Amino acid sequence: MDNTIISIRPLLAVLVSVIATVLIILAGEKKRNLREFWSIAAGVIKFGLVVSMVPSVLEGKMLEYTLFHILPGIEIKFRADAFGLLFALGASFLWILTSFYSIGYMRPINAHSQTRYFSYFALSLSTTIGVAFSANLFTLFLFYEGLTIITYPLVAHKEDAESMKGARKYVIYLLGAAKVFLVAAIILTYNLAGTLEFTKGGLFPAGIQASHPMLLSIIFVLFLFGFAKAAVMPLHGWLPAAMVAPTPVSALLHAVAVVKTGVFSMLRVIFFVFGADLLKALEVNAVAIFFAAFTIIMASVIALSRDNLKARLAFSTVSQLSYIVLGAALLTPSSMIGGISHITMHAFAKITLFFCAGSLYISAHKTEISQLSGIGRKMPWTMAAFAIGSLNMIGVPSVGGFISKWNLIIGSLEAHNIVILCVLLTSTLLNTAYFMPVVYKAFFEKEDETHHGHNGHHEDIKENPFMVVPLCLTALGTVILGLYPDFVIRIANEVIK
Repeated sequence: MDNTIISIRPLLAVLVSVIATVLIILAGEKKRNLREFWSIAAGVIKFGLVVSMVPSVLEGKMLEYTLFHILPGIEIKFRADAFGLLFALGASFLWILTSFYSIGYMRPINAHSQTRYFSYFALSLSTTIGVAFSANLFTLFLFYEGLTIITYPLVAHKEDAESMKGARKYVIYLLGAAKVFLVAAIILTYNLAGTLEFTKGGLFPAGIQASHPMLLSIIFVLFLFGFAKAAVMPLHGWLPAAMVAPTPVSALLHAVAVVKTGVFSMLRVIFFVFGADLLKALEVNAVAIFFAAFTIIMASVIALSRDNLKARLAFSTVSQLSYIVLGAALLTPSSMIGGISHITMHAFAKITLFFCAGSLYISAHKTEISQLSGIGRKMPWTMAAFAIGSLNMIGVPSVGGFISKWNLIIGSLEAHNIVILCVLLTSTLLNTAYFMPVVYKAFFEKEDETHHGHNGHHEDIKENPFMVVPLCLTALGTVILGLYPDFVIRIANEVIK
């Protein structure tokens, strides 16, 4: 029975924010309200298009649309399946909130080139949805690389020496890894399989493991490091460097777009290029498990040493991304569900934390953790949301992070891998060690008289509603996902079955 529906909706979901980009540019600096209306309206329309595909996908169907053919097995083709839909739902919904948040962030500081900012912001979401709905490696590669190029001006937005240096490191790491590793992996895959089409169970022909075991193992490792947006060590240095960007961009990088396209693409390779059976036969998944486990621990240790709040959050992201890779690479039912669901659980929590960091900067001009003593009394909504996001990162029951981490732990037991179980438990302790002191300092320490706001008076600190409302909604989202995870788990099950 054919479960494919020909539909233009996946392509329309990609194009919506491209059209919005033109409207944003036409509105320009003189019509700021209209410019930002187009940004938000495009987000709502995009989210509506993605939601409209949910019923069909839950019935086990896929929505496909082929733009054009290039070579046999190589096409510009879009497909909305369960995995792509889960990613697109999170990205499109969070973009709406980030658009509101960006208004509250950029206007008070009178940031320059705001039209350019909102234009590239919209384009970055088009490329993200393009990755989500790619039907093959060729289409995915085009949008994956497009995202790197389009987000470069966002990282370099401040245009000072530090921003330009960080942006250069960002683009050199990501484009370099793609050119050195990813292109080679895709070419080798096409030569062996004769196609780049994502296929459940893997696209390589049966029996290929016996004739090309070493070459297949090399291809897998090339993919692992070629998708450098997944920030697996040692190819993680671009991510902390990108923290020079405005905070809404950091939120975009860490929760909605860039890093999530990295882990999403790597999971596409694991599930739809190689498949669990081939990876088990090759035993090359052990390479991904080792590097992911190493990254989880080391990035957490480095996070402990950072006083700058955004830097600590950046290394937390490096660590948390490898939970996703680890879960998929363990290849047990629970671990794969844990890895897939953590894409969504982490997105809501991490965007909350970055929203809070931006709120602290705009309202109180505070960037260092050591400056936050007593700030919870002045900015209760911001710091309460930060506390919820922190609990999600730790994996406390009743928030989304608990669901994904619990499945990862069960998955490590299913794999009879006690070392990975110890890694997961140790990382949870480290998460607690670098998040809870921030919450304690904000709510339970007395105000530090040596670290006042920019005007010298804590009494003048006021939270910005344009920023507080989105961060409270994303914090609420983490709780809802923890209490009602059934939809995310159902989609994850659809991916692996």
